[in-house]
Amino acid sequence: MQESHCFYIVLRYNWRLSPASNPAQAAERQSNSIREKLLAFFNRLTPTERQKLWALTIAAGGLCGLAAVAFHQSITRLETLLIERAIHAPGNSWIYWTLLTPTLGGLIVGLGLHFWVPGAVGSGIPQVKYAYAVQSGRVPFRDAVGKFILSSIQVGSGASLGREGPTVQICGGITSLLSRIFGLSRQSHRRMLPVGVAAGIAAAFNAPIAAVTFTVEEVIGDLDQTMLSGVIIAAALAAAVERSILGQHPVFEISKVYGLDHVSSLLLYAALGVFSALVSVAFTDSLISFRGWFKRFSIVPKWTHPAIGGALTGMLAVAALLFFKSGGITGGGYDVLSVALAGNLSIKVLLGLCILKIAATVSSYASGGCGGIFAPALFIGGMLGGTIGYIDVLVFHHSMDSIGAFALVGMGAVFAGIIRAPITSVLIIFEMTGSYGLILPLMIANMSSFALARHWRHLPIYEALLLQDGVVLPHGKPVTTVEMPEGSGEVPP
Repeated sequence: MQESHCFYIVLRYNWRLSPASNPAQAAERQSNSIREKLLAFFNRLTPTERQKLWALTIAAGGLCGLAAVAFHQSITRLETLLIERAIHAPGNSWIYWTLLTPTLGGLIVGLGLHFWVPGAVGSGIPQVKYAYAVQSGRVPFRDAVGKFILSSIQVGSGASLGREGPTVQICGGITSLLSRIFGLSRQSHRRMLPVGVAAGIAAAFNAPIAAVTFTVEEVIGDLDQTMLSGVIIAAALAAAVERSILGQHPVFEISKVYGLDHVSSLLLYAALGVFSALVSVAFTDSLISFRGWFKRFSIVPKWTHPAIGGALTGMLAVAALLFFKSGGITGGGYDVLSVALAGNLSIKVLLGLCILKIAATVSSYASGGCGGIFAPALFIGGMLGGTIGYIDVLVFHHSMDSIGAFALVGMGAVFAGIIRAPITSVLIIFEMTGSYGLILPLMIANMSSFALARHWRHLPIYEALLLQDGVVLPHGKPVTTVEMPEGSGEVPP
């Protein structure tokens, strides 16, 4: 009797472990077996750490290019489905839908950030800078997935934010995942993060050269030869993937060839640099101050804050459509910016959209939104530059082409003042527009804006955002931990 009982226990134990009766355990064992075989195969192909790093750099360039294209298409489709449909609703109903759509989108995003992925808040650039300087390049893949989904919803529903910053965090999450799966060392894991940054920027802007300079200026901070070569390869591969799917064309198609036709215009290009610095400082100060106000605002739950920002953005979008008969306040505004680059917007519209875009972007971002500020910075600069271009026409009686030329230069100048990446700000305009005839005005305006903005506000915007959350990035040698304020519960923005 005792023997039969023991036999029954053994039989039942084996039945519980059998693949047929436990499909979950069987699937897990099979998955582990496949992973182990892949790792063994990869290790045979790349026996040294350096070979592993190069192989994963090539893989990351391709994967990041595909992820960037998917993210771009996701936002485009959601914009068509949500905010564009709201704006073109029949009768006066478009007003209500334009107000409601970004509000509901912000509410969904607020719930997702609060209860699912708090690390996906903001643009993504501060998270990547924090990961590179402090966490040996580790970007949680869950945050990258959350950034993809929530940023698509936020921008697609009408928030005044862009896709470029989130693309960087998404690609950083991909390179970090690859590093963990294939067991790279801590140093190589950190070196993989700039690869993701460059690939993300290259695919988002269709600008591989500017992607390399941005990664060096904003993330690496020095010319590490090993990192730099990997960054160049990844940027080129990601741009090649993006162009093979979306086509080989610059982001902005400019039919006119702009150049420095009149030396007298250099005076106003220099003035544009000064005004760009003023606008950049006003934008940064407003964003930081309003974000601090939202952090202290506790009357309603924190997860409702993006909905408040969405409602404010909806009001500003309605105002732009009613008073200026123009869009551009929602999303990145690239369609309206293209019209400005062609010189086809009046000075009233240019100036009005510049002011409204600043207010809308500050509202969308400071309220805890999920999206970037690259595209809004370019939009604001284009509107400001076009406004100065009208002054050039009125004062010097130059042709109307000056309006588009000044709009193009203004894009780079405000970008340089806000993002503080002066070399990138010049190159990104060349690559995004395919226009190389304004190199001297671009350099004058961009460097003036960068130097003055840095003089007036020494701390760059991304470091200011981190500092607002109690994170001080180390300068020089990376560290392993950063002291967070006790009880803050914050993650980098």
